[in-house]
Amino acid sequence: MSKRPPEKRLRIRRIDSIEKGTCKMNSETYNYLKITDRIEIVIAGKKKIELNAFPSSDVPENEVWANSDEMKIVGIADNTIATVRAVMKK
Repeated sequence: MSKRPPEKRLRIRRIDSIEKGTCKMNSETYNYLKITDRIEIVIAGKKKIELNAFPSSDVPENEVWANSDEMKIVGIADNTIATVRAVMKK
């Protein structure tokens, strides 16, 4: 049985300068969550999106920066708190 990856509740910020399909997060948080390339963002167990993640020292520790237009399409508001974890390999 595989062990579940660590997860953390983080604030999702909508930033226009981020490319679609990607997100930026703090380097320490990136390492704590044991992320290799992709993350899964889940809000209230209903809204779910997978993005390519990149570490960045510019991002505050409790935030994930994602593309503004993409978050609008999915229905995720700016400053939403969501569960973030590494995508489990199947």
